[in-house]
Amino acid sequence: MNLEHWLLDRDITFLNHGSFGACPIPVLEAQTSFREQLEREPLRFLMREFEPLLDNARNELATFIGTSSDELAFVPNATTGVNAVLRSLSFAPGDQLLTTNQEYNACRNTLDFVASRTGATVIVAEVPFPIESPEQVIEAVIKCVSPQTKLVLLDHIVSQTGLIFPIKQLVSELAQRGIDVLVDGAHAPGMIPLNLDEIGAAYYTGNCHKWLCAPKGAGFLYVRRDKQDGIGPTTISHGANSPRSDKSRFQLEFDWMGTVDPSAYLCVPVALDFMGSLLEGGWPELMAKNHALALAGRQILLDKLDLPQPCPDEMVGSMAVVQLRDAEFDAVGKSGIAPLQEALWEIFKIEVPVIPWPDANQQLVRISAQFYNTLPQYEYLAKALVELIGTKFIEKPD
Repeated sequence: MNLEHWLLDRDITFLNHGSFGACPIPVLEAQTSFREQLEREPLRFLMREFEPLLDNARNELATFIGTSSDELAFVPNATTGVNAVLRSLSFAPGDQLLTTNQEYNACRNTLDFVASRTGATVIVAEVPFPIESPEQVIEAVIKCVSPQTKLVLLDHIVSQTGLIFPIKQLVSELAQRGIDVLVDGAHAPGMIPLNLDEIGAAYYTGNCHKWLCAPKGAGFLYVRRDKQDGIGPTTISHGANSPRSDKSRFQLEFDWMGTVDPSAYLCVPVALDFMGSLLEGGWPELMAKNHALALAGRQILLDKLDLPQPCPDEMVGSMAVVQLRDAEFDAVGKSGIAPLQEALWEIFKIEVPVIPWPDANQQLVRISAQFYNTLPQYEYLAKALVELIGTKFIEKPD
């Protein structure tokens, strides 16, 4: 097991990298160094040293995700990026904001909030799951487009189902209709190769603390140059009236929103370098290895539980989902966590999410595959699930 670079508890079978990531020890050490540098002389660090360090981190991230650093700003997470865009744009009664039934809950809440404040209407495209092809995603979304559609909010990789949406094709189809897309790419950086310039979305936000393995609180917001004048952070600060002309107003506002610990942002280059050094083939090999491991882990669960494949391999990245049979238990317990998930944790010390889908009658088990995971871990999960079949947790098969 390749756990020597992580602090993860050796007594836990950790199959949930997708929720919050897991930061390698060398990256944490770099973060400690930045924090010590900050605390030794806060004014020197924040007023003299911080900006060049931030610009360097932005440049390295821009190269990795295929865009210009002029179109990037750091934010704590993708949800913050979605909020910044949606709460900057203007909508009116009669406008339609399109999303899918698989949109991440936090971002869907933001969409609903903006709609309620502006009189706009949220339209939901029903993307099926299980699903047979990426074309079904495109068909579901385009079918819901109308002359009133002003913006489309789409996941790049869905949190609940793990599906990779055909985002480049969707952006292209919608652009031909004059419609901008805001992409919630929380899981994409480090899971799949990214080229934001080729995708061509007006807005794209992602996390660096998930599959890039940067510290918690590192994300980015991409705003295409022609859209930057209308986008600002949810926190208005000094950048709003800064007299500086050496940077765009977009970066002046996002780069400084008040005193924070910026060490997570500054560690992004360290995370990129470290994770890219784990295998001889660098990041391409790491992404391919994690993808293959996710598929292999999924197949173990499908075989042991006698379940059908819910989606084609091409729609899987480093997270994979199996759909359990109709369940006899509540989807969410008093703690807000599914009782089955709690049982896996309490009895077997397995950390894996169990997600209601599409309602309380059926649930998904979502596995993650990162460098430190192994096939025996998925076999252990499969045995644990089989052991729980016939109890109150899972309905007995016919």
